[in-house]
Amino acid sequence: MSNDRTLVYVSLYAALIAALGLFPLFHIPFLGGVPITAQTLGVMLAGVMLGPMRGAFAVVLFLFLVAIGAPLLAGGRGGLGVFAGPSAGFLIGWPVGAFVAGALMRGMRRRSVIVSAAISAAIGGIGVVYLFGIPGLVVLADLSFGQAALGSLVYIPGDLIKVALTAVIAESVARGLPGALVSRA
Repeated sequence: MSNDRTLVYVSLYAALIAALGLFPLFHIPFLGGVPITAQTLGVMLAGVMLGPMRGAFAVVLFLFLVAIGAPLLAGGRGGLGVFAGPSAGFLIGWPVGAFVAGALMRGMRRRSVIVSAAISAAIGGIGVVYLFGIPGLVVLADLSFGQAALGSLVYIPGDLIKVALTAVIAESVARGLPGALVSRA
C-alpha cells in the first residue's frame, strides 16, 4: 500500500474516533468519573480494519491531537490534563489495544471476517485496554485493584455491543469493499 493511501486511512480512522466523541458521554461517579463513550468503537475498528501498525498509528494520531489541546474526547475534553486523570490508563491502552486487535485480525485470515473481527475486538479493544485502564484507576483514582476491577464491570455490556458492531461493520465492508479491510490485505 502506498504511503499516501496509508496516511489517508490513518487520518480517516483518527477522524472517526473523534466523531464518535460527539455522542453524549455518561459518567460513572464511583470510578473517579471515567465516562462511558462511543470512542472505543473507533479504537476497535481502527485495529480490526487497518491492521496492527496503521490501527495503532490512527489512535496515536488521535491522542496526539487530544494532547495538544484539541477537544476531541467525548464531552469536549482535551489537553495534557486528560492524561493525568482517571481515564489516562484507558487512553494509554487504546493504541496498544488497536495494535493487538489488528495483529489478531491479520493472524486469523483463514477464519470468517465476522468471527475474527469479534475475537480481535474483544481481546484488543476490551482485554488489552482494561489491562492498562484498571491499573490507571488504581493509581490515579486512588482505588484498590479490586474496586477498580469490579467497578470496571459496568463498562462490559457496552463494550460487548461495540465488539458486535465492529464485527458486523467489518463483515459488511469485507463483502462490499474488500480492499478497505486493510488488515486482511
